[in-house]
Amino acid sequence: MIEVRELSKAYQTYKKESGFWGSIKGLIHRKYETTEAVRKISFDIEEGELVGFMGPNGAGKTTTLKMLSGLLYPSSGSINVLGYKPCEREDAYRRQFALLLGQKNQLWWDLPARESFALNAKIYGIADSLAQKTVNEMSEMLQVADKLDIMVRELSLGERMKMELIASLIHQPKILFLDEPTIGLDIVSQKTVRDFLKDLNKTKKTTIILTSHYMADIQELCKRVLIIDHGKLFYDGELQGILDQFADEKRINVLFEDPSMPLPEKCKSIGSIESFADGKLQIRVNRKAVVQASKDLLDMLPVADLNIEEVPIEEIIRKIYAESNSV
Repeated sequence: MIEVRELSKAYQTYKKESGFWGSIKGLIHRKYETTEAVRKISFDIEEGELVGFMGPNGAGKTTTLKMLSGLLYPSSGSINVLGYKPCEREDAYRRQFALLLGQKNQLWWDLPARESFALNAKIYGIADSLAQKTVNEMSEMLQVADKLDIMVRELSLGERMKMELIASLIHQPKILFLDEPTIGLDIVSQKTVRDFLKDLNKTKKTTIILTSHYMADIQELCKRVLIIDHGKLFYDGELQGILDQFADEKRINVLFEDPSMPLPEKCKSIGSIESFADGKLQIRVNRKAVVQASKDLLDMLPVADLNIEEVPIEEIIRKIYAESNSV
């Protein structure tokens, strides 16, 4: 459905010197800097995939989504989406995708959401009965059916984001580009949005590319992830593959029988101590040594309980970013 080859986007920005004389110099001779937002990235996405697009702020995620949707023209490389070149902005293509930016509004603030939906339906040439059916279904799923006739400005952030989702999907696009759809939402609203997207992908086979800084979004929704940093794509694969490739340690949680006992010196030779308090020890060891480390702890110390867990995915991603920045 989506083919991206050697895609790049560079911006030229004016570099102004400070002060009055800097302004005068700028009138005569301007200095420009070139910023490479995206650097020769390539990937394919199949129909019905739900892909997480990850990276720190300024990595190039939003720029890539804007090029895929035709808002930006690439500096080089090629994009093919549903057989179209997005930058040509053909009507036939624009009717088959939707772009939702979490920090941008498309609804009219002084009108109830229902009226904005009606306007969108007219723009896309959708029959009133079909549009109404779609709105009713999605508003029920997103738990905002009783908010359709309230002015958008009076809705909470979570309610507004749900309405934005409905507005984006009223024409039932084949592809949905989502940029931080759950930013600023409370836990309940995040869960509702995630469940809605999961159902949309499963029942409608909508292809979704999702960017998010919330690892819960990525872990719950996406089997495959793309990781981008400084404009370069350096990982494309299953989320579990990140653990296999980058997580070289596991965490052992130990509960001692006596909560008042001091930290045994023996533990320091087994692994890296992360925390110890009230008889609870958290120790990090190499993945290959976790079985032997667990055996040593059980043999040498009065252990009441022991469990082994993966290092949180957030820590692994931070580690990947740190290694990328050091290169």
